[in-house]
Amino acid sequence: MRFLDLVRLILENLGRRKARVALTAVGVVIGTAAVVVLVSLGIGLQRNATEQLGGIGDLTRIEVMPTYGQEQFVGGGGGGGGGGGGMVAAVAGGGGPGFPSGSHLITEQALVDMAALPGVSGVYPRDYLQGPATVSFGRLESYPQFIGVQPDYLTDFEFEMQSGVSTLDKGTVVIGAMVGQNFYDPNPRPGQEPSPPPELFDQTLRLTLMRWSEDGTETRRTISLHVVGVIAETGGEPDYSIYISLDEVTAWNQWYQLRRIDRNRDGYSMAIVRVADTMQVLDVADMITALGFQAYTPQQFVQGINSFFIVLQVVFGGVGAIALLVAAIGIANTMTMAILERTREIGLMKAVGATNRDVLAIFLGEAAGIGLVGGLGGVALGWSAGQIINVLALGYLAGQAAQTGGLPPSVAVYTPSWLPVFALLFATFIGLVSGLYPALRAATLVPVTALKYE
Repeated sequence: MRFLDLVRLILENLGRRKARVALTAVGVVIGTAAVVVLVSLGIGLQRNATEQLGGIGDLTRIEVMPTYGQEQFVGGGGGGGGGGGGMVAAVAGGGGPGFPSGSHLITEQALVDMAALPGVSGVYPRDYLQGPATVSFGRLESYPQFIGVQPDYLTDFEFEMQSGVSTLDKGTVVIGAMVGQNFYDPNPRPGQEPSPPPELFDQTLRLTLMRWSEDGTETRRTISLHVVGVIAETGGEPDYSIYISLDEVTAWNQWYQLRRIDRNRDGYSMAIVRVADTMQVLDVADMITALGFQAYTPQQFVQGINSFFIVLQVVFGGVGAIALLVAAIGIANTMTMAILERTREIGLMKAVGATNRDVLAIFLGEAAGIGLVGGLGGVALGWSAGQIINVLALGYLAGQAAQTGGLPPSVAVYTPSWLPVFALLFATFIGLVSGLYPALRAATLVPVTALKYE
């Protein structure tokens, strides 16, 4: 039997029992629509969560910290830094004298080793101000976090600037958008209103470093810093930080510790590794961990979120698949009843030359046709229901976000292009499998017995 003849015969047989086919297909419509809506809901929730997590940091960066051994501390003190600065330097330094053996420090050689890893596009050491300091602007004071970075760090990571430039030179700083919020008047007059946050761009700040000797004598050092840029608000670490050149922070820490800092002995407090492709970030993080360092990347958190939503999509899809399973039973029942009603017709087809394969193809085609019709209706219904849910959910969530001050979601239900195609093929496959037993039963009927069937 030619393929076109087979298709025409299947359509004629389905057309003879429109009501029964329609009722049977309703079950497939409901099951397919359930799969489309529920999986679309899971994907929409995942996309919404990913968008909300976009502010947690650059997904191409890895924060690398030194590790310290668990053995007894060996050797003496780390160079006799004065006051709290010496202690902070000890914590940040690592495996030099006064630190546990078996430590892995971020030395110059470690930076070279990390830069040689496949997929790494840059390695940026950084350090922190490791002693007490005050920043003054007029009568106002603050205690912000100072981060020492290479001059091209902010430019390479493409920080969006609210004003000014991101390049660091000697005596200049780039500040976060919220740094001004932390300035206050240390000596307010009675009844005085809090001072408004100052505009710090293109202004000069006064940094005062303090250290104490063993006999309690205080020594101060005052430094002028010019604000050349303000980073746009990110919702993360940069907002409340002051970035300054790594060389200047190193010099100030040496002043605190009263000794020269040797990076091959003391190491850096941290390094930022940038990866060219986000798909390689987790692999690079594993390689850095294998080198003995601690590695953290926001991608690890995002991966955990994605894994959760993938499981959620599978669960949602399984719920819809149960409805399709019920519809499959209906298709099998319909095809079985069709065989009983058309037994003599089957016998007649075989008597005039139809083979078992022809009969099998006809009944399998009819079962698959019911699945296809139901799948088309289910995809249309599921997509329409998803759009309605999307509009209603976005309206509700936008109202909630306005009350809490958060960002409104951009999508609640998202239907990717592959999902309707998959749902349609799956519904057709369910129909095909459901009709397999009735079709085999019809194909194996004995012609003489079938012709005698009443």
